[in-house]
Amino acid sequence: MPVEVSVGDLIRLGVLTEDEASRSLKVAAARLKREKIVKTFRVRSLIFVLEQRSNGDCIFLDKNRRCTVYEKRPEICRQFPKIGPKPGFCPYQPK
Repeated sequence: MPVEVSVGDLIRLGVLTEDEASRSLKVAAARLKREKIVKTFRVRSLIFVLEQRSNGDCIFLDKNRRCTVYEKRPEICRQFPKIGPKPGFCPYQPK
């Protein structure tokens, strides 16, 4: 399932700077596409769609399907246990 993120999410993830975001989101989106971090950028809604692995997993999941950016994860991921197919369930287990 595609993960839709905002500019604030990308800044929190550390893949976009506030300065870069304030200059041109189209230019930033092009760079993030080249780096295979985002798949698309929706100009009208200012939503970025994160790239996915060939199996459909988020690029930030490791081989055990654990989030590698858990502390900096996008807002939609922060809301995941409250919404989704299993409300209240999150497979993340801190180390």
